[in-house]
Amino acid sequence: MPKIKDPKILIGFESSDDACVYIANEELAIINTIDFFPPIVDDPYRFGQIAAANSLSDVYAMGGEPKLAMNLLTFPNCLPLDAVKGILEGGNDKVNEAGATIVGGHSIEDNEPKYGLSVTGFAHPKDILSNSAKAGNLLVITKKIGTGILTTAAKVDLLTDEENDEMEKTMSTLNKYGFEAMKGVKADGCTDITGFGLIGHAAEMAKSGNVTLELFSGKVPIFPKAIEMATMGIIPAGAYRNRDHFSEDVIELLSKDSSKDMILRATVDCLYDPQTSGGLLIAVNEKEIPRLVDQLGELGCESAVIGRFKDKKEKFIEILD
Repeated sequence: MPKIKDPKILIGFESSDDACVYIANEELAIINTIDFFPPIVDDPYRFGQIAAANSLSDVYAMGGEPKLAMNLLTFPNCLPLDAVKGILEGGNDKVNEAGATIVGGHSIEDNEPKYGLSVTGFAHPKDILSNSAKAGNLLVITKKIGTGILTTAAKVDLLTDEENDEMEKTMSTLNKYGFEAMKGVKADGCTDITGFGLIGHAAEMAKSGNVTLELFSGKVPIFPKAIEMATMGIIPAGAYRNRDHFSEDVIELLSKDSSKDMILRATVDCLYDPQTSGGLLIAVNEKEIPRLVDQLGELGCESAVIGRFKDKKEKFIEILD
């Protein structure tokens, strides 16, 4: 595609950012994003919640607040109308929780149901966040990872009801709360974790800032069941694709302690695991960490400092144990 020449487009498709940003005036930046996918859970209402939370997430990752949303829905004629109703109700409830409004949408017949949103958000131009980082920044995460592995395990009934419910609740939780926790905190970059996994999205931040991330693998919050499943080889194909795609950007400087070898390998597999509606990755100076972590906790968010950015070395990511 040709490069965008409109000077009012602050962020377009040329970068690997989460959404595009258009400067309407000195006080208003408009954020646009779109996403949809097939069901990853059985319950229609919960699927609608997860798909909506995932679509809304990109606006939060850019430093904005969602305002308008439009439904995108495909479904076969054989799908019961109650299921269609459940999907749309789940999506609508999440949009309302975000403080936004669904103003329309479009649906077509398809062999496979798919659902998501086109979302418009607003921000002050000075508040826009890109998926970048600076040397000296620490990296904070706001949700556990491992949902790709867990949804794979759920397909063959390897999760308990409690494990499945925790996974679904995590994916349906809005990144609104992680975004709100950043208020009063000077963040140098932000993105959300989706299909490229933690490694892929962290690598994009490092590349954008031309820095190297020391990733503390032992500090990353991972669902215990995801580690267990990874040791058994229950890993989605997307994780292997992510490893192939980003392997040239990563060096693994893990412990050679053979007693921990299986867990370390499983942990690294989880780092490449594609996420749906994953948490935020926030790059901030060390002095900002206490306030950010406190505010994340007050809003009920998972939080951990999982890495440090430094001047560019051989690779963009160094995985440490």
